[in-house]
Amino acid sequence: MNNEITFPYPYVIEALDQYYGLKSHSSKKSVSKEQSKKRVLSKKASKKKFSILIATFWSFPHVGGLSNYIAALSKGLKNQGHKVDIISPNQFSTSKVKQFREIVTPNLKHFFTNRYGSYNDRILNHKRLIYVYEKMLETIDLEKYDILHAQDLFTANILGRFNEFYNKPLFYTPHGMFTSNRLRFNIIKEGSVEEAYFTELESKAIQYASHIIVLSDSFRAPLIKLGAKNRNITTVITGIDYPVNRREEKETNSQKLVITCVARLGPRKGHNHLFEALSRLKKYTSNVEVLIVGDGQMREKLEKQKKALDLSMVKFLGSRDDVPSILNKTDIFVLPTINDSLPLSIIEAMHSGIAVISTNCGGIPELIKHNKTGIIVEPGSPEQLAHALKFLINHKEARDKMGTNAKVYAKNHLTIDSMIGKIKHLYTDFWEMN
Repeated sequence: MNNEITFPYPYVIEALDQYYGLKSHSSKKSVSKEQSKKRVLSKKASKKKFSILIATFWSFPHVGGLSNYIAALSKGLKNQGHKVDIISPNQFSTSKVKQFREIVTPNLKHFFTNRYGSYNDRILNHKRLIYVYEKMLETIDLEKYDILHAQDLFTANILGRFNEFYNKPLFYTPHGMFTSNRLRFNIIKEGSVEEAYFTELESKAIQYASHIIVLSDSFRAPLIKLGAKNRNITTVITGIDYPVNRREEKETNSQKLVITCVARLGPRKGHNHLFEALSRLKKYTSNVEVLIVGDGQMREKLEKQKKALDLSMVKFLGSRDDVPSILNKTDIFVLPTINDSLPLSIIEAMHSGIAVISTNCGGIPELIKHNKTGIIVEPGSPEQLAHALKFLINHKEARDKMGTNAKVYAKNHLTIDSMIGKIKHLYTDFWEMN
């Protein structure tokens, strides 16, 4: 067995040794591939058709913004003639995964127990997943790719480790700040060994990356805090290939004002705050229909809340594959999220020409210009949310104007062509430097 791969990376061992108060014999070496020098691209380079590997530590395809982003990125690049492969854990052989898991788990337990006197279950399980991913990656010829693009800190570490041999341009796109988000929601505890472990992986992902592509400027400060240089970060706001719709085709005989929320039914999406806000507006919602699109772990709890608050206007539609059609009949789009980066559902609503109410989270204020393309409220505030809903319910002219502004902005800035053009330029720039 290759202990160098099986057990934590040397820099992780050093971080854990420091946490447990051991004297580490390893030494951290900077492997930063930062290349801030700009070049004028040659005509040949600008027309180069790349072979690209997109890597994710999560299942693909899957429900959610990350999967949608990868699908849009892959489709846009392929449409320009590039070759794109996507690697994700669910592509791995189940039998092989089981075999590797059975081999590595006892060895990891022995390693941690022998070195630290015990082992942490979350770190043990996570390191096992990294090991299995690495073993699968060993079967892939990375030499054939011009560009490597990691979609999370874990694949940035894994590809970065392999890339010390291949020396390819390696891009890193974080879709959230892993450690700080888990601290915020008490998934891990401040000062814990888990915080030390994941923080080290986040810092190393930054060092391994040739360049970091972020979804919004909100990522810059936390990445810089972890060691990134501002000049080594480029913001490329997500664009989508959205079907053209004609909102004038909405049924004129429909007297209901439709409010729609498209989101996974999870604790971070804030549906409970939306329901609390609606409970404050009952005298304004007699002709209102609220459509909840999506499914998830919170459905049963939310259905009970709906019943307890007597919100007869709320309808759960579950997961749907006709979201553009639903949005075409929508007057107000609401996403009451309490933690997000750059939700694609908001971008879809903007392309549909709908006034949006959402929260001051992540990159959302970079999409929604307050009182121009929608309304921004503080996360977790049913009072502010109720006030915004009341305003747009009662002022058709304002919501129509915001919807029009949103559609114009989306058409100019949030298309897949715009996103792919910027990313392709970065690929070409760093390929030439390599």
